[in-house]
Amino acid sequence: MEMIAPYTTLRLGGPAREFATATTAEELVSLVAEADRNGVPTLVLGGGSNVVVSDEGFDGLVIEVATEGVTVSRDGEQVIVTAEAGEDWDRLALRAVTEGWSGVECLSGIPGLVGSTPIQNVGAYGQEVSQTIRCVRAYDRRARHVVDLEARQCGFAYRDSLFKQDPSRHVVLAVTYALEVAELSGPVAYAEVAARLGVELGGRVPLGVARETVLELRRGKGMVLDPADPDTRSAGSFFTNPILTAEQADELAVRAPGHPRYEMPGGQVKVPAAWLIEQAGYPKGYERGPVRISTKHTLALTNPGAAATTGDLLALAREVRDGVREKFGVTLVNEPVMVGCALGE
Repeated sequence: MEMIAPYTTLRLGGPAREFATATTAEELVSLVAEADRNGVPTLVLGGGSNVVVSDEGFDGLVIEVATEGVTVSRDGEQVIVTAEAGEDWDRLALRAVTEGWSGVECLSGIPGLVGSTPIQNVGAYGQEVSQTIRCVRAYDRRARHVVDLEARQCGFAYRDSLFKQDPSRHVVLAVTYALEVAELSGPVAYAEVAARLGVELGGRVPLGVARETVLELRRGKGMVLDPADPDTRSAGSFFTNPILTAEQADELAVRAPGHPRYEMPGGQVKVPAAWLIEQAGYPKGYERGPVRISTKHTLALTNPGAAATTGDLLALAREVRDGVREKFGVTLVNEPVMVGCALGE
């Protein structure tokens, strides 16, 4: 049996009953379709950077996505880039910056593959892929054929999408992005980036400068994969920033007057999960047995050594979640996909 752990950034997870690698979209569709016909459970695995796999592993077929290929065309002042699901995301972001394609420069350094980006609606430092995605090609397992879904059909929301809401239905095959042909970044929309760059929010800087600034910030938080840095053995941000109703926000304001908050449409309020975690008594470097909160970034739960299990990681996640809920009345939700495990209530 093939162990799944080496294929994840957490380096956690038990064995797969069966394991296969798909090097073309046609092979990926064929493997999934055959497994579906035979009633075999499948786990489609990209870069393994946003997944937590149980210690028991996966009792079915794990398919490693290793498809490659990028095509580029011009549409007026935009360049249309279609990348196969198995393409490395940061390699594509680097190419965009190098060739003068603006729109994904602040998403530099994010680990994983292109196929994962629409599922999570990957975002960082004021950019989300939904801002540039034009189309997603996917295999619809229910209809049993390949579909091309326009961005408006993908149900994009904060760290969410149609693909995440119904994870068993679609297998992403390729993603098409519409990027601006420009030497400057998109308008800087994140205060930390703007401060580091010395520009006002909404300002624009050379693409390469934006990329290097974001990479510097990510490295400082242990969010750029580095075998020599145990803080990067994580699944990225483990919890999403909670978005509260107006009523929930009022309740939190009573418990934590003056807490950081960001107004959202419809009267909703987004609250930084990292702030809630730290204020609940879980600082950077907080340990529980062989796992810990990153020493650089409060939202990352890490597996710094070789003795940890997925069970250890989930125990830490539950402790943090429950501690935040007890102090603030806010329930944090995990961002990574759980395979064969769950945080529970």
